[in-house]
Amino acid sequence: MSILKNLKTMENRYVYNGQDITTDIIMKIENVVNLIAARQADDFEKAYRDFLESKAYVALRTPESLMWAESAEFIVDEYYAERNTGN
Repeated sequence: MSILKNLKTMENRYVYNGQDITTDIIMKIENVVNLIAARQADDFEKAYRDFLESKAYVALRTPESLMWAESAEFIVDEYYAERNTGN
């Protein structure tokens, strides 16, 4: 499964304040998923599928949320906080 297949935006681009941040978001997703996979001792694909179902993923794909500007470690913490609380 490719990260790019799941990026569905107008013209497949993410733009914030006139700047194309698509590469930033894709790289951040990859970094986050690698951290999740390592923490869960899962492969990338399993961790990626799990991350796709999270609010943290939705926020990361929403440029206005500014989640893409946070560190991968912060996003992983948000992901686990969501899993632990169900929020």
